[in-house]
Parts: sequence; structure tokens; C-alpha cells
Amino acid sequence: MADATQALVDQLARHAFRFASGEPFRLASGALSRVYLDCKQVSLRPDGLRTIGVAGYAIARHLGVVAVGGLTLGADPIACAIAHHSARRAQPLAAFVVRKEPKGHGTARTVEGPLRPGSVVAVVDDVLTTGGSTIQAIHRLRAEGHFVHHAIVLVDRGAGGCAAIEAEGVCVHRMTTLHAVACAAVRLGLAPIDAVNGSEPNENVGVNRSARLQKS
Repeated sequence: MADATQALVDQLARHAFRFASGEPFRLASGALSRVYLDCKQVSLRPDGLRTIGVAGYAIARHLGVVAVGGLTLGADPIACAIAHHSARRAQPLAAFVVRKEPKGHGTARTVEGPLRPGSVVAVVDDVLTTGGSTIQAIHRLRAEGHFVHHAIVLVDRGAGGCAAIEAEGVCVHRMTTLHAVACAAVRLGLAPIDAVNGSEPNENVGVNRSARLQKS
């Protein structure tokens, strides 16, 4: 698990991490930030899928769930990576997709996948900021009679999303944090030291933390 986590952090730093020295990025939540993660640059790469599958399954297999999935689109490759990795393990897990809108024809489903009524599942997502998309998936799954007690996120920005999800009675498990990815980007020479400040929880500037990183 430790090797997979470090490999994931380095892949995110190399392929997904962006730092704005000028005009900040606008996040899906509407907030502005100097740092941005385009996680699909990792979750849709062959090596990224493999690493996510290993790291995600290491968490999911202990949760007592039968399937993993979340709100399309960010959750889809993560769920599929975990399910694929689980195929030859003692505890295989299915994947599912939560639609943003019900299917407009055929079954008119909101949740797609091989779930039986009343399944115990874990919700997954790529980047956790406010928790809005994860909570939306939780509500839709529960409305269809499924049980959700756990969420697995690829990257936690440390911006209050964990608390919001836990208020729904769901425990959050993170593969890594934005701060860890920012530190890796600096270590690999891919971002300036200011990127670490920009990755602080709630976008706080941490001069002392930067100083410690420079000395390490």
C-alpha cells in the first residue's frame, strides 16, 4: 500500500498538478485556488489506472462493501480501476456509475451497474473539496435503497469536504492529499515552493511550512 501510495502521489505530481502564479483557477465548487488537479490525466493513463486500482482496493477490501462507484465522470475510472484490480482477489468488487440525470430512455435508471437491491457500497470520487458531488451520489444511492457508510477519495484538498461527508454518516478514506502532491511536485522540480503554500487546507498561506520544506 505504501509503495502504491507514493507511486500515485508522484504520478499526480507529474501529470495532474497545476500551479497558477498569476490568475487563479476556479474550482468546481466555485472557489478560487492557485493549485489545480486534473486527475483524469492520471486516472485515464494505463499506469495510473493500475496504481489507483492497487491503492483503492487496499482500502475498499476492508470496508465490507460489494461495489464501488460514484457520480459520473470523475468517479468512473477510479471505480473501474478498483473493480478490475479486485477481479483475481479473494474479495472481488463490482463497479457502478451514478448518473447526474436519470437515463432518458429504456430503464430510466439513475444508478448503472450490477447492484442488487439493498447493496452495501462505497462511494468514490477523484478530488474532494466541499464534498458536493460525493454527497449527491450518497443521496441518490440511498434513495434507491442502497447502504453507504464509506467514501474513498483519490485526493483530499483539506477544504472542509471530509466534515461535510461525515455529517452524512459516511466515513471518508483518502488515498492522498493535495498537500502531499504539491510537496512531490516541488521535490521533483515541477513547481515552485509557493505551490506548497497554495495547497494548504482552506488555501491558507503557510510561510513556516515552506521554510521547513526548504530546509529538509
